Amino acid sequence: MAGRPAGLVTRMSTGNGIRSDGTWRNWAGNQVARPVRIERPCTEQEVSALVRRAVADGRRVRVVGAGHSFTAIAVTDDVLVTLDDLAGVVDIDRESGLVRVQAGIRLTALNPLLHAVGLAMPNLGDIAYQSVAGAISTSTHGTGLGFRSIAEGVVGLRLVTGDGSIVGCDGGQNADLLHVARVGLGALGIVTEVTLQCVPAFNLHAIEEVLPIDEVLDGFDEIAGSTDHAEFFWMPHTGRALLKRNTRTTEAPPPARNRRHALRRRWKRFKNKELMENAVFGALNHLGRMRPSLVPRLNGLVAGDGRAEYLTTSYDVFASPRRVRFYEMEYAVPSGHGLEAFRRVQEVVDGLGRPISFPVEYRILGGDDIPLSTASGRDTVFIAVHVFRGTPYEDYFRGVEAVMDDYDGRPHWGKLHFQSVDTLADRYPGWEAFRAARARLDPDGRFSNDYLDRVLGPAT
Repeated sequence: MAGRPAGLVTRMSTGNGIRSDGTWRNWAGNQVARPVRIERPCTEQEVSALVRRAVADGRRVRVVGAGHSFTAIAVTDDVLVTLDDLAGVVDIDRESGLVRVQAGIRLTALNPLLHAVGLAMPNLGDIAYQSVAGAISTSTHGTGLGFRSIAEGVVGLRLVTGDGSIVGCDGGQNADLLHVARVGLGALGIVTEVTLQCVPAFNLHAIEEVLPIDEVLDGFDEIAGSTDHAEFFWMPHTGRALLKRNTRTTEAPPPARNRRHALRRRWKRFKNKELMENAVFGALNHLGRMRPSLVPRLNGLVAGDGRAEYLTTSYDVFASPRRVRFYEMEYAVPSGHGLEAFRRVQEVVDGLGRPISFPVEYRILGGDDIPLSTASGRDTVFIAVHVFRGTPYEDYFRGVEAVMDDYDGRPHWGKLHFQSVDTLADRYPGWEAFRAARARLDPDGRFSNDYLDRVLGPAT
């Protein structure tokens, strides 16, 4: 396409939620935007130009990636921007591990490209549909006490500010802005390019085991301290949880003994990841919505039993397909309070008076120093609750949020919550640094919307 840098490896993205009638919906379907226009820039200069047009028209601007946020963070009635045509790899330095990418590239497209040149991202979340800019901007993370969020691996970025200026940030220029802008909520400008510090490609030895939930809780701190990446999923109304333990290795996956063995291995993986986690799980949720009294029994079927062990590429283990749509809330609390907070969430579930058909997820992550990172300044446990799309959730999520408030919990910026600037500002040690950067880069609130006004306050 004209205007692309020479030699650029392009991977076009799909599934951004933009519809033929000019409206936009997020992946979960609970957020809708009706912008006056939708911009699809192909170059950084076009991004700058569209911002200048918005200034001249008195319009605000928001950017959408893959639409995997559950909040209204991308919603606007003014100008909506998709970076799907700004979605390529600009440069890869195999020796240093530095990889420059355009902001709209999806993680699911980037991961195999990295693997092909012997590199990998240090850590990933459990889905990979997001754009790189969307993932870092909302503080998306994986699990592992010795590891950090995706944004922690950002060593450079470029963004277009509120007057259309282009600013580069790295260790040599505007390092103070880089420190803040790695998790920017889209409030500091439009990120056009990101430089990631990658690591040599690695595999994961995965062990997934259904165990009694009390056994998992009693032993999780020890497991998290001795396993690279650990997490668990508790099925409400059952006494069981799926414990996942992933250990990093350069050991190669075992070769298939023959073609039949290879086909059997692929079938088993497909059965577990596609049929059981998506098709069957989705069918059971539809049944549970029609007959809520069946949910506890159905959850028992979902929890199942048994143990799976396999070894494959890191990104294939970290992220799984998610085809059953849902609404989600996730909170970050200090790691020392994680298990106590989780047990209180169990009490909330038991006291609702109606069954919950989705698991409660528990992950742990090392702290960082990014001002608006949900793990800023502390090792962190993340507790996520979900409901099937179209299911009432407010009483459940408010009950969980009340628990998290007792531990200065920080909500994932892209997942549902009921907080505001008045309740959030004191929970982040770097809040004022972010506020100062916002006033510097977007003093007129060009990149704000109702959600950001609520959680960050006015731009000035």
